[in-house]
Amino acid sequence: MLHQLAINSNTYHGFSLEDCVKGASEVGFTQIELAAVKDHTPHVLPDMSKKEIQDIKNLLWEYNMSCIGIGAHSNVMKNEGIENLLQSVDLAVELNCQYLITATGDAHNDTDVIEDEKILIKNLLPVIEKCEQHQKMLVIETHGNNYATGTSLKNLVQSLSRRVKINYDTANVIFYGNVFPYEDLEASIDAVQFVHLKDKLGANHEWNFPAIGEGHIDFTRVFTTLQKNDYKGPISVEIEFTPAGPSGLEEVNESVKKSYAYLSRIVR
Repeated sequence: MLHQLAINSNTYHGFSLEDCVKGASEVGFTQIELAAVKDHTPHVLPDMSKKEIQDIKNLLWEYNMSCIGIGAHSNVMKNEGIENLLQSVDLAVELNCQYLITATGDAHNDTDVIEDEKILIKNLLPVIEKCEQHQKMLVIETHGNNYATGTSLKNLVQSLSRRVKINYDTANVIFYGNVFPYEDLEASIDAVQFVHLKDKLGANHEWNFPAIGEGHIDFTRVFTTLQKNDYKGPISVEIEFTPAGPSGLEEVNESVKKSYAYLSRIVR
């Protein structure tokens, strides 16, 4: 499953996309999920010029890195969130990647309560139609106030379309859902088509996401579930550190290196 690994460029929040691509490729990553969150990690955005997009393509080509997804977190209960996703489908087409990743609420401080799921479904329909038109997959992340676990998302995605699946974040289910990613992943794996591989330290609701292998998630158990169920989708490595953030680019690169080395030991 080592060939399924990708680096989530949100790992390099606060640093340039070139920093990310260079650092991740040097330790062995050949695939990338591009963060596309305007006010957080805007490594790629729908309103970039053709030249800016071409520069990104050239950068990926230079480092032999292919894009596997656009991390376009959007609040799907707001018109601007849906419009952002619609435009991000175009980005996925332009960068020749299959997946569009979002949660249902705001990327951070998601406190909204979705009282009527029918509204959410109605809002997503044009995005799903555009994904169908361009043969892209929309994957909804275990994240935030409403769908924090795989089991809570499973019924939603299965009621929508074959173009909608779960992006299972192994640490978010702890942080937002207060469950570990073992039985929950097993119960929802048939609807999972994208994984954010993230580790966790500290109390469940403490923002502390270190290098893979330095937290308390049993990734051997996680990969056993993935392998047993013949999971074929991307496995996007994400490190979000603590609220203080990393000390600098060197710490980010070292954490990415440690993560890849650890995964190389436990994954075939």
